[in-house]
Amino acid sequence: MSKDSTTTQKSSYRDSLKSMDTEETFDLWFYRPIGYAWACLAKKLGITPNAITIAAIFLGIGAGIMFYYNNIWLNLVGVLLLVWANSFDSADGQLARMTKQYSRLGRILDGACGDIWFLVIYFAICFRVNATNEFFASTPWLIWTIAIIAGIFHAQQAALADYYRNFHLYFLKGEEGSELDSVAQIKEKLAQLSWGKNFMQKLTLIVYANYTRNQERLTPSMQRLRAAIAKKWGGNVPSQEFRDAFRAESLPMMKYTNMLSFNTRTFALFTAILIDIPWLYFAFELTVLNIMLVYMLCCHERFCRRFTKEIEDGKY
Repeated sequence: MSKDSTTTQKSSYRDSLKSMDTEETFDLWFYRPIGYAWACLAKKLGITPNAITIAAIFLGIGAGIMFYYNNIWLNLVGVLLLVWANSFDSADGQLARMTKQYSRLGRILDGACGDIWFLVIYFAICFRVNATNEFFASTPWLIWTIAIIAGIFHAQQAALADYYRNFHLYFLKGEEGSELDSVAQIKEKLAQLSWGKNFMQKLTLIVYANYTRNQERLTPSMQRLRAAIAKKWGGNVPSQEFRDAFRAESLPMMKYTNMLSFNTRTFALFTAILIDIPWLYFAFELTVLNIMLVYMLCCHERFCRRFTKEIEDGKY
């Protein structure tokens, strides 16, 4: 391979990433290179990002089913299937950036992908625990109660991680480089659709609006900052001075958004499954990941309040 083609390939790989600010070290070492290879193959074959996402959903469902069995070899198959699924989940975004095939539907599908994986995994863990653990078998409702509570917090963890990452990308790369949405924007789009002609699209957007509404509800100080930015700069991206100042505060939070997304939780999941204490994964979500969530939320809300005050005081 010539030096020019190698340089071009490296540049193409970098362009397939969202940003170095928001990438996790393990992803850069493992998932992104594999995802890039899948994306290049899909591009040659004319496969769309949404098709890759759908394939990832089925691979993740297969992984969840394998985690039900109290068999180390089937569990290892589940681990490999979930790793494969996540490499596809990486590839769909990389392909979308390589081919400029962005869509809100793609973003919704991508978000639903992980939710479906973990829904199946939760069911598998609950059925497995009740079938193999004497304590939980005597109180079968207990593991389901723990799973529901863990699932509620899981949803909050993933939603805020996604929201903070996109808010950071907005200041780093502008509107074009971010998938930051608002309920108001989604409502405008919903008003343009009819149930008769756009049933599935409208239904999907309603679900997405509720998801975005939950993100906004959890971040009141961030919403006041967004309002102050809109008032100060209108529909434009804030000044470079403000963007740099915000990025400096937001960047340390990105490691927590990554920990709350996939790799950290799946390392804990794989460990719990392979040592045959699957309920331990729920304990990890309810303790370690919730501590991260609260810390990230408090820090982010604090500096959003400070930036809002500085804008109102005319510093920017």
